[in-house]
Amino acid sequence: MSHTSASPFIGACRGEVTEYTPVWFMRQAGRSFPEYRKLRESHSILELCRTPELAAEVTLQPVARLGVDAAILFSDIVVPLPAMGVDVDIQGGVGPVISNPIRTASDVERLIPLEPADGVPYVIESVKILVKELEVPLIGFAGAPFTLASYMVEGRPSKDHALTKSFMHSEPAAWRRLMDILAGSILAYLRAQIAAGVSAIQLFDSWAGALDADDYNTHVAPSVATIFEGLGDEGVPRILFGVTTGEILSDMAATGPDVMGVDWRVPLDAARARMPLNISALQGNLDPALALAPWDVLEAKTRDILDRGGGRGHVFNLGHGVLPSTDPAVLARLVDYVHAWRR
Repeated sequence: MSHTSASPFIGACRGEVTEYTPVWFMRQAGRSFPEYRKLRESHSILELCRTPELAAEVTLQPVARLGVDAAILFSDIVVPLPAMGVDVDIQGGVGPVISNPIRTASDVERLIPLEPADGVPYVIESVKILVKELEVPLIGFAGAPFTLASYMVEGRPSKDHALTKSFMHSEPAAWRRLMDILAGSILAYLRAQIAAGVSAIQLFDSWAGALDADDYNTHVAPSVATIFEGLGDEGVPRILFGVTTGEILSDMAATGPDVMGVDWRVPLDAARARMPLNISALQGNLDPALALAPWDVLEAKTRDILDRGGGRGHVFNLGHGVLPSTDPAVLARLVDYVHAWRR
């Protein structure tokens, strides 16, 4: 079941007037829930991602408890990489660590383009389980080419992405080849998720904010545009998100998404003024740290965001993921507040 016919989330993504502002939270499934922490005592993150019943369980946990208007598949952007020949592990307190990083043109050529049915069958099975159980839309997702490449080249999370930028500029042909392989693989991955039943997709270009506009438009935007163009016939909302992307927000939006995610650094009305005509809606943009603040502070900021969002073409969300120390009861109260707000 696609759950799109009367979904406020899908309607808002399409720029329609909805009964109320829909809301979901990035990283709503997982680390702020005691049930999830219990599962993590006996399973690694990648084990959970690769076990459809467990991935579905974690995905479902926040939906009824928080009252959100969409579920997002519990997975990780690096999940497809092993099937592409990249040896990756997610280490606690560090993040993705890759033992065979991409540093040369020959390293790029050893990559295997992703075949989702063979490489990530467990993700497809997780989606199929969830669409039978959910009463709200399911969001599928993938990492964008630059963000995945930054892990693949650096070998681990990086604050300056120096190796990635060096490779981009010193080996431009190999970089283009890397972007092409990743774009084709991500497109196939997202199309497989849609075929299995997701109602929307989000492309996470988490680290694109490390780039200036010239580098983004020259070295990154074409691969992102390839993905969105390749999804154009699927009929599902396409969301693009990154952090610290204020300076390149309009450039990112020009790659062809329907919905632009905005972090907390740019007010929604200012972001809307920068949007090209292809953008139907904005998503965001509460600072995740404010969910740890006193309720009156959180309420005032939420009201300001909703006022700036304007009540049409706005999906309320955080400007990045839920922090581990967040109280789920606060998120549930926040959902109720957003649903009750009227312009």
